[in-house]
Amino acid sequence: MLTSILQNKPHDAVAIKLTDGEFYSYKQLLDLVDDMASKLSSNGVKPGKVVNIVIDNSIEFLVSFLSVTRCGAIAAPLNPSYTVSEFMFYIEDANSDYLIVKDNTSVSISAAKDINLHVITVGISKSGLNLTDFKGELTGNHDPDPVPDDAVALFLHTSGTTSQPKGVPLTHGNLLASLGNIIDTYNLGESDTSILVMPLFHVHGLIGVALSTLASGGCLVLSQRFSASTFWNIQSNTSATWYSAVPTIHKILLDRADLDSAPYQSFRFIRSCSSPLSSQLLLAVENRFGSPVLEAYGMTEAAHQMSSNLLPPAKSNPGSVGMPTGVDISVRDETGIALSHSKLGEVCVKGPNVMGGYFNNVSANKSAFWGEWFRTGDQGFLNEDQVLTLTGRLKELINRGGEKISPVEVDQVIASHSAVLEAISFSLPDEKYGESVNAAVVLSEPASESSIIEFCLNKLAHFKVPDRIFVLDELPKSATGKIKRRNIAEMFMD
Repeated sequence: MLTSILQNKPHDAVAIKLTDGEFYSYKQLLDLVDDMASKLSSNGVKPGKVVNIVIDNSIEFLVSFLSVTRCGAIAAPLNPSYTVSEFMFYIEDANSDYLIVKDNTSVSISAAKDINLHVITVGISKSGLNLTDFKGELTGNHDPDPVPDDAVALFLHTSGTTSQPKGVPLTHGNLLASLGNIIDTYNLGESDTSILVMPLFHVHGLIGVALSTLASGGCLVLSQRFSASTFWNIQSNTSATWYSAVPTIHKILLDRADLDSAPYQSFRFIRSCSSPLSSQLLLAVENRFGSPVLEAYGMTEAAHQMSSNLLPPAKSNPGSVGMPTGVDISVRDETGIALSHSKLGEVCVKGPNVMGGYFNNVSANKSAFWGEWFRTGDQGFLNEDQVLTLTGRLKELINRGGEKISPVEVDQVIASHSAVLEAISFSLPDEKYGESVNAAVVLSEPASESSIIEFCLNKLAHFKVPDRIFVLDELPKSATGKIKRRNIAEMFMD
């Protein structure tokens, strides 16, 4: 089971450092997880129950997540910046039973009350654990039974291009396999310290950094959110050896490097994932910070990492996502037949870290697999050395700084505006985020761009809201009446 990653570690070794100076040893962390798990188990959190966690990056998030999985229940983290309607969808789609929050002002509580979800509030300090619900402090000490590796530990949603977001159940075994792959790829160990800059409600931050650090016996530096102005002080004060982020964050740090007196020799390595990293940015970051930059390729359905560039002295391959890391990768044609080296096709993967299928979605599973091979929806090719290069997405997700956004979801929100007759959203290249969200609309009555954006702000998380709304007399359609998303995007390319 997942919490085995905390066992057999030196009791006094530091597991988590907070930026305010507090720290928690592996023994303290394990004691907190065991304490919370026993209280949760005594209050109805049983195997198979789904527990939403809506907490910013914090010790409370990690202890809550590990405690829920220790109970055999299913942790379902959600982005704290969601709106009430978004929380309602994700909570109901996962058939959730509980909600854990740190702050009683969380918007998610409003959604939970509407559907009678049991809300639990958690607080952690050096003095111990405080766990309450609407009745008061939770008590009890029922130790949960051991959890089998085929039990679901984590439930996340991945956005679809032609449907609602799909539920992704990941087992304890999936997560443990992925953690082992990440540790092996970067030779992570007890002497390593990582800085968490990605959110814990994403697989990148949760699996790619936090859990892989703890599983390796290293130290995780934890702050509530990324701050470029304090990043290098944190690195210096903690002697951190690595961090992982989306290219947007690498670029922000690079642009501010001289202003922030960033060092010219810094980390053992810098990892990049969740969004394409240009060769130019990779080389610029390497040269300025004196660290090898290793681009990786991951997705939720594979419990994060599938391939990565390797540490020196292995050859660097800028522009690629490296070699398979503990999984099998195959590039296949539109019929599912494997292609030879350097032939362009759909990237497919299989391995112990890959999910068994989407939750309660027969049609999606039918199209998502060719036998044992999961179809990523990404286009690319493998060279003779098994180095994978991605050339684009067959799916139409908008990738804004690592946040995967369903254009259909954005379409539906904009189209619900009283003045909008038709709407279609699309991505455009963006220097800071890689891609920006944009939309074209046909109006039935006058409406300003700002009023439509304001409308979206009340119904979508801020990162999903279009930067621009383009008003057209009509949307170009194919002979069959289908709106071509890519063609519309090309209309607005510089």
